[in-house]
Amino acid sequence: MEKYAIGVDIGGTTVKLGLFDTQGQAAERWEIPTVKEDGGARILPEIAQSIKDKLNSLHLTEADILGVGVGAPGPVDAEGTVHKAVNLGWDVFNIPQALRKYLDLPVKAANDANVAAFGEMWQGGGKGHANIVAVTLGTGVGGGIIVNGSILTGATGAGGEIGHIHIEDNETEPCGCKNYGCLEQYASATGVVRLARRRLAQDQEPSVLRSRGELSAKAVWDAVKAQDGVAIRIAEQFGEYLGKGLAAVAAVANPEVFVIGGGVSKAGEILFDYIRPAYEKYVFQGCRDAQFALATLGNDAGIFGAAGMIINE
Repeated sequence: MEKYAIGVDIGGTTVKLGLFDTQGQAAERWEIPTVKEDGGARILPEIAQSIKDKLNSLHLTEADILGVGVGAPGPVDAEGTVHKAVNLGWDVFNIPQALRKYLDLPVKAANDANVAAFGEMWQGGGKGHANIVAVTLGTGVGGGIIVNGSILTGATGAGGEIGHIHIEDNETEPCGCKNYGCLEQYASATGVVRLARRRLAQDQEPSVLRSRGELSAKAVWDAVKAQDGVAIRIAEQFGEYLGKGLAAVAAVANPEVFVIGGGVSKAGEILFDYIRPAYEKYVFQGCRDAQFALATLGNDAGIFGAAGMIINE
């Protein structure tokens, strides 16, 4: 009898869910709204009800399910305790214990970025490797570290927060975390725009970026591909920051591969042309051979990784 695992990825707007067989194939994918009223008290009960409804519609029972994996925003420790998820309204509590009040199934929980990293290791850009660092270049910079096939969580689940590595001493604008000079201030989509605005203000050379009504990371990388000189210098600065940051991560985690995802990664492998030189300049020699790969699972990385935590335990 085929067994399945359920992956749950809790986002600020929607909860993504997936039913996976033990080979990592998605049999079903679906979404429900994230109901954040009442301090997020309804989120887990509604997830449980949605799972029950889906199993019923597929003529499956809880006996067919190996367990439920959950990825949640915010620090989640190795026991599944979330140490506040501000954008959900959650305080400190144990997710598996709370969800098992509504489902008679094994439950595992981890930080959403770490879960997505696990998904990329299991079935995505890091497949075939047991030591990876997944880097998400989106509105911020997220990260997940997998060591010998296991998620590195740290004491309170804050392991892998590579976006908040301090990388620039002379920054005058605060990061969202209230510190100054964090990696995500330069390597995220908004960070690329910050670098572009500053470069355009100090560099009077003609550039296609000056004719843009609204700057974006995509516009910068499109201009790089078109050999725009100003855009290339922006990309070099981006690569210097990110390559230096990943070299620091490598000295701790020693990954086989860095898997790069998020909106900025849509620029493609040209990113590596700018990241790799700085990485090789700063990295400890024993970590020099790390590969760079693009993430392949997109927005489904979280549900893959959540289910993978159950299947690969």
